[in-house]
Amino acid sequence: MMSVETKPVVPYKDQQSGKKEQVAQMFDAVSHRYDFCNHFLSLGIDKLWRKKAVRILQKHAPKSILDVATGTGDFAIETLRLNPEQVTGVDISNGMLAIGKEKMIKKKCDHIIKLQYGDSENLPFEDNTFDACIVSFGVRNFENLEQGLSEMHRVLKNKGVCVIIEFSQPSKVPFKQFYNFYFKNILPIIGGWFSKDKAAYTYLPDSVAQFPYGEAFVNVLNKIGFKNTTCKPLTFGISSIYVASKE
Repeated sequence: MMSVETKPVVPYKDQQSGKKEQVAQMFDAVSHRYDFCNHFLSLGIDKLWRKKAVRILQKHAPKSILDVATGTGDFAIETLRLNPEQVTGVDISNGMLAIGKEKMIKKKCDHIIKLQYGDSENLPFEDNTFDACIVSFGVRNFENLEQGLSEMHRVLKNKGVCVIIEFSQPSKVPFKQFYNFYFKNILPIIGGWFSKDKAAYTYLPDSVAQFPYGEAFVNVLNKIGFKNTTCKPLTFGISSIYVASKE
């Protein structure tokens, strides 16, 4: 299955390795400061977005949840308010997973949330395994977007729900201009200074600019086979929550 991207945006443009390898390398490099940078640069709004996504999930009462591109597990932790029986988080960055596993132990939830290495485009699970599949700010990092979404669709049970949070692009003036200036000029400097990896925070606006957000991403989800797909813009369109089901 071909990706919707023509030429993938990569973090390290001077390297010959593929996007998947570079994304893993990037997150390994910033893992020690990732949570701090994430919350600081978004002024904590990312936490509110995750809470809103979990409220959407609440009516579905999922007992088994898969968190794809889990990173350090923030979204997985947020789902604990749903009282799931098991939450599984997968990621291709061992550095992020190591931080996440420490976090689960400190929060005493490692008996419910299990983090493991896993490639979104080749998920190590049987068909029809999970009640819900979630992703926060991870699908734009897939090397092959459609393949990753197809895998999520495959491992969902029938009537299962998929909830995705991803960056969008604001369209209203003057917020659009202010946000674009911050995102492309200020954020890479601050993020690079704190994380010591400037490429990671240059890659962020570049990857968002190429991602097919809004109706375009809804069309991709529908193409994969998801049903009842909706898009809810958040905070002036900075990000969006996509909800889709498998029937």
